[in-house]
Amino acid sequence: MGNADYVYPSTNVQGESPHRVAIPPPQPFVKTLKNSLKETFFPDDPLRQFKNQPASRKVVLGLQYFFPIFEWGPRYTLDFLKSDLISGITIASLSIPQGISYAKLANLPPILGLYSSFIPPLVYAMMGSSRDLAVGTVAVASLLTASMLGAEVNAVENPTLYLHLAFTATLFAGVFQASLGFLRLGFIVDFLSHATIVGFMAGAATVVCLQQLKGILGLDHFTNATDVVSVMRSVFSQTHEWRWESGVLGCLFLFFLLVTRYFSKKKPRFFWISAMAPLTSVILGSVLVYLTHAEKHGVQVIGKLKKGLNPMSFGDLVFVSPYLTTAFKTGVITGIIALAEGIAVGRSFSMFKNYHIDGNKEMIAIGMMNIAGSCTSCYLTTGPFSRSAVNFNAGCKTAMSNVVMAIAVMFTLLFLTPLFHYTPLVVLSAIIMAAMLGLIDYEAAIHLWKVDKFDFVVCMSAYIGVVFGTVEIGLVLAVAISVIRVLLFVARPRTFVQGNLPNSMVYRNVEQYTNAINVPGILILEIDAPIYFANTNYLRERITRWINDEEDRIKSAGESSLQYVILDMTAVGNIDTSGISMFEEVKKLVDRRGLQLVLANPGSEVMKKMNKSEFIENIGQEWIYLTVADAVAACNFMLHSTKPNPGKDQEPAAWNNV
Repeated sequence: MGNADYVYPSTNVQGESPHRVAIPPPQPFVKTLKNSLKETFFPDDPLRQFKNQPASRKVVLGLQYFFPIFEWGPRYTLDFLKSDLISGITIASLSIPQGISYAKLANLPPILGLYSSFIPPLVYAMMGSSRDLAVGTVAVASLLTASMLGAEVNAVENPTLYLHLAFTATLFAGVFQASLGFLRLGFIVDFLSHATIVGFMAGAATVVCLQQLKGILGLDHFTNATDVVSVMRSVFSQTHEWRWESGVLGCLFLFFLLVTRYFSKKKPRFFWISAMAPLTSVILGSVLVYLTHAEKHGVQVIGKLKKGLNPMSFGDLVFVSPYLTTAFKTGVITGIIALAEGIAVGRSFSMFKNYHIDGNKEMIAIGMMNIAGSCTSCYLTTGPFSRSAVNFNAGCKTAMSNVVMAIAVMFTLLFLTPLFHYTPLVVLSAIIMAAMLGLIDYEAAIHLWKVDKFDFVVCMSAYIGVVFGTVEIGLVLAVAISVIRVLLFVARPRTFVQGNLPNSMVYRNVEQYTNAINVPGILILEIDAPIYFANTNYLRERITRWINDEEDRIKSAGESSLQYVILDMTAVGNIDTSGISMFEEVKKLVDRRGLQLVLANPGSEVMKKMNKSEFIENIGQEWIYLTVADAVAACNFMLHSTKPNPGKDQEPAAWNNV
């Protein structure tokens, strides 16, 4: 690129920069540590509301912070109640059959699905900050519970121990979730990227759908493995056990559920049709079995469900080896998945209504409801997307819709459980399959492929790991690849050559802006990340290669020789001692080549550490500039002056006070 249109930025007659880069004043260590911790753990400044408030007001604000019901409760109106009443009854019609279905998926007694839709929603209504989240059990957590606990204890051979381990795992999940919220460590959940969640959910949905073939085909014996190979082998090795009555019934109800969901999706105002479809299926299936005595012809039914509210289960928790380790591992993994889903769903719907979701408060609320649930015969709950979407579409106004749902479930537990005796398991399998098919978001995967191929690889890794391995393998694989990507971003930061945009004082990447012009005799490099021990060797080698490439280009183009190397440090937010050592090596390198190293726009943390390490004295503060434009102007002044090259062991007097 030529330089015919190059415009030199204005400077004073001596080529001096009008401003110099300031070195931040020293701060006491305690204050620096305090500010660092505050920025890391309290970026939202939650204590600001307590400043300059009387003690009585601080108590009220504290209660409102941990129990948001005290904030919106006094403003609750009759119109809100009408909306929440409709929403609560609507989601109850969905949560009752889904709760029973997901409990069966977790290899737990079906009644636990109803228990888990009673106590936890009440706790969340008091402590949750989302108006739209509808609390209940979820398929993925149920599958994880069955997979991880089933590897240690057979739910058929030892149902009591398996049940107690499920309660214990729920307790550990709740304690872990609440601890993340209290310690403000919610960023841990951020390692589950969008791509990871898309692939993981799709893989889990695929596995869950395949496992429901047991109920659809009426099989009595089925593999406990979750990988597709084991499941398909189990299905096709028992073709003689297939029940055509069960298969026909399952396909009919699955078709009914999918059609109603498709219709409600096309006609959003009829959302209630798909919301009522699962309960309608349960009622129709139960009536059909009762009238035809289909249970005598191979159609399996739920059987007797005992009436009454949640019994206490605190005394059932297991804290003995070797089961303690299994319960703890299950609780932590399912707890992370539940948090990721619940917070993501809550934030998604809060954007539509323009209100804020506090992630740490949500963790505390979800954790506390699981702690309470573990002591009242519940297993893991969170805010599932399908139920929350119905709640949102039904026009809920506050978390009171969860209270209405809990009251409806309580009424069911007290009076209606005998009606579920003839509910066919095949209907529950159809309900699960219909819900899971909605989690296979192929459009999101296609979008990932178009936008970011690496994210697509992460997504497919999670999917393949879940489908062909285990749920844990898929999750760990996807998170590992995501972490590797983050490490690559840190260890291999991008560096760019900058050029001047014609008729301006702006310098940009020459690859992005093809009209950017190389400045004769000056190489401008942009470093696009903080400089840490993990990337110092790479940056040193990359800078050396850029200098070599530029000298080769100048030689082949017959242009004037390279004199200055300017490093644009705008994006370098921080640096460690390894980074400073790297700069010292680069300084020696350019000195040996007769070049001058120049820094542009180093940040406060960088200047502070370079000053303490005495690197500023080494390079000379006269070679540190506020902007790239200032640095280029100063270098051009020296190139076009009659004074010797400052890089050749001499510095002009005009620069001594820059």
